[in-house]
Amino acid sequence: MRRLILMRHAEAEATSRDGDRGRPLSPRGQDDARQAGLTLARLGFKPDHAVVSPARRTRQTWDLAAEALGDVELLTPDGLYNAESDILRSEIEALEDQAGCLMVVAHNPGIHALAIELLADAAASPALLERLAMGFPPGSAAIFGVDDYGRISWQGYLRPGATDLT
Repeated sequence: MRRLILMRHAEAEATSRDGDRGRPLSPRGQDDARQAGLTLARLGFKPDHAVVSPARRTRQTWDLAAEALGDVELLTPDGLYNAESDILRSEIEALEDQAGCLMVVAHNPGIHALAIELLADAAASPALLERLAMGFPPGSAAIFGVDDYGRISWQGYLRPGATDLT
């Protein structure tokens, strides 16, 4: 794996008759997910594999973002629904030899915790760690590079609705 994109699902409706798993994206969330895909594609961050929680809001986030990303091998393991960072990390490790660029679309707090853990593993600056620790809003994405030795490097942060990385 050369690149890893961790994305939190975009903004969802507060409730659904189908329970938490069935909550759809809000209109803003739909726009943010579509924009995220366009921005990632324009910047050259096109995954060849994606691991997506089976919840409706994560699947919708992926489907809208993927419109701009082309063909991707998609997995939706049931265990990714509200998964903690260790579960997310296990899914990533299972695919690291198959994926050139892997995108994970999941939920907080797990996706946020994993982003912070990876930054710490990469010996990121305290300022960067503090900035990311302040929050990981719906529709945001953290992008990491991975070298030949498995070392992680920070490549950027995509805010919801943004057209460039910060």
